[in-house]
Amino acid sequence: MTLLPRSPRPPAPSDHLSGLAVAVGRPFGAGRIHILQAVFIGYGLSWALMPLHEGGSTRKTRYSNGESNMADPSPEPRYKRLLIKLSGEALMGSSGCGIDTDVVTRLARDINEASQAGCEIATVVGGGNIFRGLQGAAAGMDRANADYMGMLATVMNALALQGAMDQIGMDSRVLSAIPMPTVCESYIRARALHHLAHGRVVIFAAGTGNPFFTTDTAATLRAIEMSCDAVVKATQVDGVYSADPKQVPGAERYDKLSYDEVLSRDLRVMDGAAIALARDNALPVVVCSIEEPGNLLKLLKGEARSTVIGGPASP
Repeated sequence: MTLLPRSPRPPAPSDHLSGLAVAVGRPFGAGRIHILQAVFIGYGLSWALMPLHEGGSTRKTRYSNGESNMADPSPEPRYKRLLIKLSGEALMGSSGCGIDTDVVTRLARDINEASQAGCEIATVVGGGNIFRGLQGAAAGMDRANADYMGMLATVMNALALQGAMDQIGMDSRVLSAIPMPTVCESYIRARALHHLAHGRVVIFAAGTGNPFFTTDTAATLRAIEMSCDAVVKATQVDGVYSADPKQVPGAERYDKLSYDEVLSRDLRVMDGAAIALARDNALPVVVCSIEEPGNLLKLLKGEARSTVIGGPASP
């Protein structure tokens, strides 16, 4: 039987490393080089020969004058971890009630921008666009039952926000203070911290799980439990005013307030229990507008108009 000449095989990566080992070993008088050294040298050589642009990425190189061809990195966000309190009314847009999907999608994009900037985000969503426990109680309902109905409304809003985040490719989890395992995860502090550490947006639903507490108090409580740098009260105005600026054109706007000033002046940006809880735990409260697209990212850069609540009273 006649044997055909074997076609030469292409050189394998190991051949390059073997040849490199011999080449490097000879100058030092060694007959061979340790395989790990060969691997490291091979990788180092391939990195050095790699083009500056490959697959859309840029490798950092330093010239003799000490300058780098890389653009300056983005500045660190002002806050590393935030809890954003969204009212139910923010989700209904210009409609009288319910959920405006376009508005929810825009809010999800704003949160995504803040997350991409390097900030870990948690949110608490109200339920006033669907049902308010206080209004039900005023109409003659049992207050506890009315509050439970309001908590269920927040779960609906949380699922709507999660759905909008899913559509734009964000990874998020809804954690409910009222267990409903067929709908979402139950709130466990360690689990919430795990999600945040892995870059997921955590949406807290069902308030504190107890009647007689507002979602403002729930937001403050969760922010403290999550060791957040601040709680952001996202509203329809760009800070705290002495009166409703939509009804009182000459209302005074504040850049900074103490907790005691908010309570003593009855400014009602959040309920008293929430402000007192923030004060007792030295948690800053930042009030800004959610109506302007991209305002959350501006807040992280220190560019957004806002009111910061915290610290001692003004002299």
